[in-house]
Amino acid sequence: MELRRKYQITEYCHRFLEEYIHEGDVCIDATAGNGNDTEFLCRRAGENGKVYAFDIQRRAIENTGKRLEESGLAGRAVLICAGHEHMKEYVKEPAAAVVFNLGYLPGGDHALATRPDTTVEAVKQGLEILRPGGVMSLCIYSGGDTGYEERDTLLAWLRDLDPAKWLVLVNCYYNRKNDPPLPVFIIRTDQSGPETNKGKSSAEGGTQKAVQNRRGALTEGEPEYV
Repeated sequence: MELRRKYQITEYCHRFLEEYIHEGDVCIDATAGNGNDTEFLCRRAGENGKVYAFDIQRRAIENTGKRLEESGLAGRAVLICAGHEHMKEYVKEPAAAVVFNLGYLPGGDHALATRPDTTVEAVKQGLEILRPGGVMSLCIYSGGDTGYEERDTLLAWLRDLDPAKWLVLVNCYYNRKNDPPLPVFIIRTDQSGPETNKGKSSAEGGTQKAVQNRRGALTEGEPEYV
């Protein structure tokens, strides 16, 4: 991999996340987009893992499903066409990792971007789902079409997280101009909470609602859609 590419925000976040995701884990892609993060999570979680991928745009869910099918990973994902602020309605088991890539769908309508209010609610729910020792990553963009409100609102909210339970790492591309993206990692450091799912086979109760609301019959190797 070309050295500069290794430090692009998505690649940088993926390399950080690798340490926290293992075979059989449950993961959440809170912003499916075109499926880049979903594919990464599916590969890391392995055949016995499960990835929930959320996006409010049907086009994004379809793009993600196509990408997973072409990669032979479709059977590892539940694709949910809903806002990420509803993730607790679908995910009922503790997650090893929750991933956000904020902003708008690449190649899509820039007016359809993530919003501060729903993003904070989604991050809050994601942290409630995150297992002890788990990690959340946030790729935060600012300036241009997205403005600064989402970035500033998120950073202010994260500053108030209990340091006895959460470690918040805010990174920056310090010598880049024109509002470079901001990689943020939140690690759950306490040992309380539900048992981890590491090493278990695929999710049990968490997919019940997804299966009930899916369109059409599921065939082997096909992603689940909601």
